[in-house]
Amino acid sequence: MVERKYYSEADATHCIQQILESVNHCHQMSMVHQDLKPENLLLASKSKGAVMKLADFGLATEVQGDQQVWFCFAGTSGYLSPEVLHKDPSGKPVDMWACGVILYILLVGCPPFWEENQHRLHQQIKAGAYDFPSPEWDMVTPKAKDLINKMLTVNPAKRITASEALKHPWIWQHSTVASMMHRQETIDCFKKFNARRKLKGPILTTMVVTRNFSVAKSLLKKPDGVKESTESSNTTIEDEDVKARKQEITKVTEQLIEAINNGDFEAYRKVCDPGLTAFEPEALGKLVEGMDFHQFYFENALPQSNKPIHTIILNPHVHLVGDDAACTACIRLTQYMDGSGLPKTM
Repeated sequence: MVERKYYSEADATHCIQQILESVNHCHQMSMVHQDLKPENLLLASKSKGAVMKLADFGLATEVQGDQQVWFCFAGTSGYLSPEVLHKDPSGKPVDMWACGVILYILLVGCPPFWEENQHRLHQQIKAGAYDFPSPEWDMVTPKAKDLINKMLTVNPAKRITASEALKHPWIWQHSTVASMMHRQETIDCFKKFNARRKLKGPILTTMVVTRNFSVAKSLLKKPDGVKESTESSNTTIEDEDVKARKQEITKVTEQLIEAINNGDFEAYRKVCDPGLTAFEPEALGKLVEGMDFHQFYFENALPQSNKPIHTIILNPHVHLVGDDAACTACIRLTQYMDGSGLPKTM
């Protein structure tokens, strides 16, 4: 697209319409893509009006109707929706949020949310903190901004759907609504965005195994007088309760790792028991009590590294030990930039 001599708002409508048609088809087939971004959009040729293809279904998940699934951190940082960052159960609206980010880029060549620090980036997204700054947005039509606002709605229940977006006036009546004026500044920004994306891409992609989210049946209140009639029913409730507890433990473990990645001691402290005790190597085998030892590392060791480090857990296994204890086993996937500036994974 950066090689084109002419690019207008109307060209952006042609692109996003094809993306929305693809997403709408996926959603009708009960499939959520989960990783919509420019890298996963392919043009069939370099000619004007070329067909656009949606690629890379490696994180795609089957979701029936309005079913909610615990996606966790599946996707790429700048395109993750607020509900995914909050680690709430999510569904098809996550794709529509990513479409809003893509449309923003298609119009001005830069993303709505951009921060070098991942923690600040995530805070921006959670708050839906974006705007339409001057002068790059001055010549973009109000209808285009309206569609972006409907896509980048923080509340997923109020976010526009793919089928609704296809009926939006900016898409449906693009020949009369969208501006035909050439946007050279957008193409210039595309070039800068591509260069930055190619550098950041390897370390900004965060993937986690998708897990189904289920509510423990034992937490649901039953009407008075209603009792479980069979032994098998009790077993099912017990199994669902155990499953929910294991998912919660996995979620807390991920929150712990995220707090360490972000150097956020306050978030770390909330997850840990204030009476924590441990045999730290530096203490030469003596028992260390409380959080002061850990706070020292957050204040002195972690801030010294300004390079982003992303750690996620894969294939988590949780073994419950009594009512208030558990042990976990998982694969830790860590991505970082080494001393020479090359992306590394271990």
